[in-house]
Amino acid sequence: MNRLPRKMSQLLLVLAFFVVALPASAKLNAFACEPEWAELVREIGGDKYRVFSATNAFQNPHFIEARPSLIAKVRRADLLVCSGAELEIGWLPLLLRQSANPNIQTDKPGYFMAAMQVSRLEIPQHLDRSHGDIHADGNPHVHLDPLRLISIAKKLSQRMAAIDPDNSAYYSLRFKLFRRQLNKQLNQLAPLIAQLEGQKVVVYHKSWSYLLDWLDMTAVADLEPVPGVAPSSSYLVKLLKQIRQQKPAFIMVAAYQDQKAAKWLAKKSGLPLVVLPYTIGGNDSSNNLVELFADTLEQMVQQGLN
Repeated sequence: MNRLPRKMSQLLLVLAFFVVALPASAKLNAFACEPEWAELVREIGGDKYRVFSATNAFQNPHFIEARPSLIAKVRRADLLVCSGAELEIGWLPLLLRQSANPNIQTDKPGYFMAAMQVSRLEIPQHLDRSHGDIHADGNPHVHLDPLRLISIAKKLSQRMAAIDPDNSAYYSLRFKLFRRQLNKQLNQLAPLIAQLEGQKVVVYHKSWSYLLDWLDMTAVADLEPVPGVAPSSSYLVKLLKQIRQQKPAFIMVAAYQDQKAAKWLAKKSGLPLVVLPYTIGGNDSSNNLVELFADTLEQMVQQGLN
């Protein structure tokens, strides 16, 4: 019989007490820019929050139209959770301005930018458009480092408590449950982590920098010549020569990214092409954040190394 650890059982009992003992109240509204942050709101906010995600796993979060329907959602939000670090710079400022919602403007508790809660990689020394679509605050794709994700989850629980102090103990407890579940999953994935450590790969965009940093892996080539610029035929030929010398293990792309160039390179080089979910809903096996890490690592090992 599969039994829950004693501490986990105790946390669940305390959470059940909160659900039964506290009076019912109207749900707060959260607007998330990306699916990973919508899921984190569900994990920490539980039944106290109703959450909407502006994008899904098959959309590039850099480029979204600021539709009237999104403005209406932002107007009703008590909490805004996005990646930040300029990932949504092309559309989020317009949503904020048009919504005229004072609760989620940049200096209010309802404004929560996940990437700005942790240290960031690839902060440029100087900005130059010839280097492509780079961000002054560094790489915003922080959610695929589980250690950073736990830090963000803790700060999100504290922010929720500041907005809704009557339920502060509830948010704190749900954060502890989430941290425990994610750490348990990472312990179970330790054999896969060991296999991936030190491997070299080809990536598409800087989407994977935090995942590779956490796994101690190296991106030896990028399908984009510079961030945000699609590869040309001549660039791909040059890339093919480069990877034949550096011998990466596989090519990794996100479900939402154009796979035409990656398929060409995989065919010419003989390298496995691994299409990863990247975020919640990127495939049928990534329905929450714990599953996302499990599926990502399993695919990298099974399709990339075997």
